[in-house]
Amino acid sequence: MNPNVDFYFNKAGKWQEASERLRTIVLDCGLTEELKWGVPCYTFQKNNVLIIHGFKEYCALNFFKGALLQDTEGILIQQTENVQAGRQIRFTSVKEIVERVPTLNAYIFEAIEVERAGLDITYKKTAEYSVPEEFQTKLDENPALKTAFENLTPGRQRAYLLHFAAPKQAKTREARVEKLMPQILMGKGLMD
Repeated sequence: MNPNVDFYFNKAGKWQEASERLRTIVLDCGLTEELKWGVPCYTFQKNNVLIIHGFKEYCALNFFKGALLQDTEGILIQQTENVQAGRQIRFTSVKEIVERVPTLNAYIFEAIEVERAGLDITYKKTAEYSVPEEFQTKLDENPALKTAFENLTPGRQRAYLLHFAAPKQAKTREARVEKLMPQILMGKGLMD
């Protein structure tokens, strides 16, 4: 146990007992405990394997390369349709965790084997994302906007494309594009 991580378990609130139980299970599998992004992160040979995270309705083990796991029990959840690699196992009680200890061990050991084998996720390329019509119109009309967008990192481009495509109504998509055009022209990402 890494003492730098203890504060997380002391403040876990509603999920304190569940998180502590998950911590014990994960550490018993031989992973190294670190603090990353303000949450307990477990690594194998300095590679991120999983994190423990509490949410409002559940706590979870989040596997960084969960998409590569076999999921023989059908318990891995893709948080949103845009998450490419990560998968999580959700818990709403300590009882669920206790009942699944052998299964959790199997999933954790499989995740360690994924790292040991050096397997990687093949991520969708930015060019494979569709450009919302409202944004494409602005790119076609404004060469400076097109150049500024193309000069952004692929991750920043994807963030904008996903943000612009999310609303169901064209009016809302147009409003988002209009609002964020100045930021793109300044070479900034969505979260900058």
